[in-house]
Amino acid sequence: MRNAIRGARLPQKLLVNLIGTFVLSFTYYHINYQNHLTEGGFVGLSLLGKYVLGLSPSVTVLLLDVPVLLIALALKGKAFVCHTFISVGSFTVFYGLMERYSGMTLDFHGNLALAALLSGLLTGVGSGLVLRCGGASGGDDILSLLISEWKGIKVGTVFIMMDIAVLLLSLFYMPLRETVYTGMAVVVAGQVITFTTSLGKPKRGKKLRVQPGARGRQEAAATITGKL
Repeated sequence: MRNAIRGARLPQKLLVNLIGTFVLSFTYYHINYQNHLTEGGFVGLSLLGKYVLGLSPSVTVLLLDVPVLLIALALKGKAFVCHTFISVGSFTVFYGLMERYSGMTLDFHGNLALAALLSGLLTGVGSGLVLRCGGASGGDDILSLLISEWKGIKVGTVFIMMDIAVLLLSLFYMPLRETVYTGMAVVVAGQVITFTTSLGKPKRGKKLRVQPGARGRQEAAATITGKL
């Protein structure tokens, strides 16, 4: 019975994964790329590696992703890694199709604050949906999730801290203006990720401890009230 329920939910998770990945692809190409906003996370580290060491970003991202994926396989299981591979693969396909065929241009160079806000909102929704379906959109998101579960910190907060650290390093090669606006987008995205991943889930509250004597008095009071 449980296997049947899980099988019925699998297409829904796959659909949510693809929707989240499409939103991320749209955001990174039509907002971040077209308006020259930089990147945090592993992508930002790969760009830093290209600037400092001359390494290809494709090689750097692979070197960063593989160890994290192996750790996730051990800690989160095959299903999580499979959903992550689907997300990463579909992102590559969606982004490539947009880059080649999309004629849409969203020019916010005159209002980068709006670009940062939209980028943060859409990135948060996209990443949050992928996380909710049991996967991640990349190695940096996996790392954020693992640190969140290990330390008990909200995943969006970890996302913000990691990306801000990378953005500070990116000041070596990126203009200050674009980096600051990217930082704004990261903060918004982190808050939206926290909201999206926690939406509809019960909040953890503190359990009230009732002393035996107090419990006995409560039961006695209830009995007397019933008789009255």
